[in-house]
Amino acid sequence: MQLLPVPVRRFAAWCAVLLLAAGVGWVAVRLCGELRTAVTPVLLALLGTALLGPLYRRMVRAGVQASVAAGITCVAVLTVVGGAVYVVVAALIDTGDQIVSSLREAAKGVARHFGAAGTSLDDLAGNARELLRKFGGTAVSNVISGVSVVAESLAMAVLALLLVFFFLRDSQRAVGALCSVAPGDTADTLEAIARRAFAAVEGFMRGTTLIALIDALCITVGLLVLRVPGAVGLGALVFVGAYIPYLGAFISGTVAVLVALADRGFVIALWTLGVVLAVQVLEGHVLQPVIQSRTVQMHPAVVMLAITAGASVAGILGMLLAVPLTAAAFGVVEELRERYATSSATSSDAPADGRPGS
Repeated sequence: MQLLPVPVRRFAAWCAVLLLAAGVGWVAVRLCGELRTAVTPVLLALLGTALLGPLYRRMVRAGVQASVAAGITCVAVLTVVGGAVYVVVAALIDTGDQIVSSLREAAKGVARHFGAAGTSLDDLAGNARELLRKFGGTAVSNVISGVSVVAESLAMAVLALLLVFFFLRDSQRAVGALCSVAPGDTADTLEAIARRAFAAVEGFMRGTTLIALIDALCITVGLLVLRVPGAVGLGALVFVGAYIPYLGAFISGTVAVLVALADRGFVIALWTLGVVLAVQVLEGHVLQPVIQSRTVQMHPAVVMLAITAGASVAGILGMLLAVPLTAAAFGVVEELRERYATSSATSSDAPADGRPGS
């Protein structure tokens, strides 16, 4: 190795580090995939804890016992989430027929203008019997698979709720346990890294929830003013989609424009597009800088790459978890950078002979 030039040796060292990191990451992803029924509730519970942590800490400061405060917080989140799901489902049920019929009309219009022979909805309807005959043999197995998926999802949701309770109540114990297993004198550094990563996730979850609520309210009001059918259901779709940055807003906005185009015509569709773009401009230039100014800021390209990687690994769940995990990684990098800069500055200020300066 000494015969190689210094730049070549540095390049080889970086290649070795990158290969090692990629290998460890690949093994970690594979393990998480194999243990997804246990890993998914833990990740969801961490997100829930990050979102509910301020409420829990406020009750503890008010004198509420830790277990009682954690229980009240879990009951509150169960009530809020259950109520939100009920509102969203009820809105989609009430307006779902309107949205679906409008989308169907829009698809027919697109097929008339751009569709090739054999690709229109009428052709698909004519081939429905053949499709049923061809795939009907697997219907029972698909139903059983769907039931097992629903049962598994419910079990993971219950486990995540229980983990939220324990994470809230025993957060200080978790920090102590983390410090106790830290090698050497790295306990303080490991605790600081963990707190910075969790703070990044906490800020992301709070900011995203508030931004999603504002986006949904603004778009719902705009659609109601334009008298677009299914405005409440489309607003609920906007709220849910906001947890997938950029991609969720694009999908929900596209659905709203298509519904307006099919039911109200081209002019109202343009106005709907204007409302969606105005809300996105408001989010990008006002809400994001103001609400998430104290959290980890990520470039849109990094966010899109994280969403794509999450989708390739774990589908929709990976898309939901990719950005918070990336925010945590950015928090860790920022903490290490600050500590390295501080230690470098301290060592450079110290005298060469080790004695304190005058």
